[in-house]
Amino acid sequence: MINYQTLLNNGETLPIIGMGTYSGESDREITETAIRTAIKMGYRHFDTAKIDGSEVAVGNALRRAIHDGLVEREDIHVTSKLWSSDHHDPVTALQQTLQRLGMEYIDMYLVHWPVALKPWVDYPIPAEEDFEELDMENTWSGMERCLEMGLCRSIGVSNFSSTKIQHLLDFACVTPVVNQVEMHPMWRQRKLRSICREYGIHVSAYSPLGGPGNAWGTTTVVDHPIIQSIAQKHDATPAQVALRWGLCQGSSVIVKSFNMRRMKENMEALHLKLDEWDLIDINKMEERKIMRGEWLSNHTTSPYRTIQELWDDEI
Repeated sequence: MINYQTLLNNGETLPIIGMGTYSGESDREITETAIRTAIKMGYRHFDTAKIDGSEVAVGNALRRAIHDGLVEREDIHVTSKLWSSDHHDPVTALQQTLQRLGMEYIDMYLVHWPVALKPWVDYPIPAEEDFEELDMENTWSGMERCLEMGLCRSIGVSNFSSTKIQHLLDFACVTPVVNQVEMHPMWRQRKLRSICREYGIHVSAYSPLGGPGNAWGTTTVVDHPIIQSIAQKHDATPAQVALRWGLCQGSSVIVKSFNMRRMKENMEALHLKLDEWDLIDINKMEERKIMRGEWLSNHTTSPYRTIQELWDDEI
């Protein structure tokens, strides 16, 4: 029997395949329709963020699905994230997220990036002058207050390197349940997964296909001859192979597609079985560690340009 959920370090569970919902405000109707379709297909984890612009659509779609009896609230897992301009007050930021979602609580709240921006910065690619010093101890204290107040059931982080995880644990009263990072067969995150495993932190993979269709993404992963060969061997698609590889590492995956065929295909990765030789072959693939970082370095003069400042060791 397939286990569709993983147990987190606080006793909560997390569906191992999640749906990313990044979209513009003008795409609200499309997003809501896609989420409703996803629920019918069996998706139960919906990932959003303030900066994604999809919280309102996610909330609308989920509330309507619950009202129509498609799903119960306790069977849905909603993740959102603290934007970098809100580090000074995570409680108010989460209360505003809940207002946009139309919900009393979310299941998981993550620190989106280990950087702080000035309070008025509400755009995804900041300029150099938009950054300010991060007081992570104060931020995490605010995240813990969110948990104490019942605004969320779990707290975690995103885009944290091994060093930043260890620094956080120096003062955290509550260990993060999740570290959500870019991870796929060409950025395998060995060191980070090892460190997170040591502290009981679940690694969740975004862009598990390499981010095709995103500004920073590439089709290099799904077009790779090794992935293509394994897909042909199992009568599967390259996307299914990449997703199944992530699941084989003990990670959950967050995959973004509003295309009905691809959404169904992604869920069917749960039924694919990779053998030992498949995993050995994938481990032979040359790693290309910085996908989003490469794009950012070419499109901004901000500190994002040296992504190692965020991921200061092998993330």
